[in-house]
Amino acid sequence: MYLKRFSVTDFRSWPSAELELEPGVTVLVGANGAGKTNLVEGVGYLASLGSHRVSSDAPLIRRGAEQALLRGEVHHHGRMLGVELEINSGRPNRARVNRSPVSRPRDVLGILRSVLFAPEDLALVRGDPSERRRFLDDLLVARFPRFAGIRADYDKVLRQRSALLKTAKPALRSGRGRTRRPEPSGDTQARDDLPDDLATLEIWDGHLARTGAALLAGRRELVVALAPYAREAFGQIAPSSDPIDLDYRSSVGATGVAELPATTAELEELLLTRLAEARSQEVERGVCLVGPHRDDLDLALGDGPAKGYASHGESWAFALALRLASYRLLHADDVEPVLVLDDVFAELDSSRRRALAGLVAGAEQVLVTAAVAEDVPPELDGIHYDVGEGRAVRVGGARIGEIG
Repeated sequence: MYLKRFSVTDFRSWPSAELELEPGVTVLVGANGAGKTNLVEGVGYLASLGSHRVSSDAPLIRRGAEQALLRGEVHHHGRMLGVELEINSGRPNRARVNRSPVSRPRDVLGILRSVLFAPEDLALVRGDPSERRRFLDDLLVARFPRFAGIRADYDKVLRQRSALLKTAKPALRSGRGRTRRPEPSGDTQARDDLPDDLATLEIWDGHLARTGAALLAGRRELVVALAPYAREAFGQIAPSSDPIDLDYRSSVGATGVAELPATTAELEELLLTRLAEARSQEVERGVCLVGPHRDDLDLALGDGPAKGYASHGESWAFALALRLASYRLLHADDVEPVLVLDDVFAELDSSRRRALAGLVAGAEQVLVTAAVAEDVPPELDGIHYDVGEGRAVRVGGARIGEIG
């Protein structure tokens, strides 16, 4: 898989830009603020419908514009597919494949797949659990695009149930409410002896357990598949450090993957049980305390947690190992994702630069950004573009992008 052509209109700092790309290594070199990261951010958005830098779409639209456009021509399994995304301000985004509209933007997921390394990846090790949950879910969607729908359904149920919890506290305090575990299908009907808020809450328990079990099952399988690749990659990047490991800690009471039930049906039943047990506490606090949104990916370095124990260099190596493991896992699934290395070499010492370069040099397509060309190891020699003064220029070639 590789991008043959990529263009943006009113995306970030670029009124317009078009890049002609090839398999192999492409290096974008420019000073900080020149716009090179904006371009590879666009590539990542085209693949995942999300940015690695911001959580909402609004900052992606150039100031003063009403929409941003991203277009790519993707060579995949011997055929060329055109993908277009329209990011709109104040109205839903739209997407096209080969110029034909699709019903939902997420229908384009899977056409282009990418794995992006960026300075923000340090938060995978040192940041909050939400960073690691997002990492898992983004990789799940990259492997199996159907999880985009599961993820969206779970988030919708969580928002509805959380809003209801804030209103259920008076009903519980009145003494009129009793808790009852709903059927796994989530089809529990409201009962006459329950206040409306609590009866409705039981129905949402079923929905949360159903969608949460599907998401949790996907994460569980993902961690099992990802861990050996991550351990191997870390050993190659940081051979003198203690080994690493990954595990999954869940709000259902499991402190590791081995403690989670083996089937989605069993996970749903367990979630229903835990929701019933936590009912009074949830209503009292007005928050949902059980579900995949409370879970974490445990990262271990040697015998202790990586967060707080790993040095700066080890934290970087761990984050890179997670991204390399993602690439190798997708590759094992017969998917060759586009690799994007956004200004990561400046953060690494010379030995880790060479190690990382050696590990990714064989990918079908690698896009690299750097402030100075000397930061890029010679193993990643390839096509070079100078980015600056509102232009992206192929060295020795024609101008390919311009800020108007």
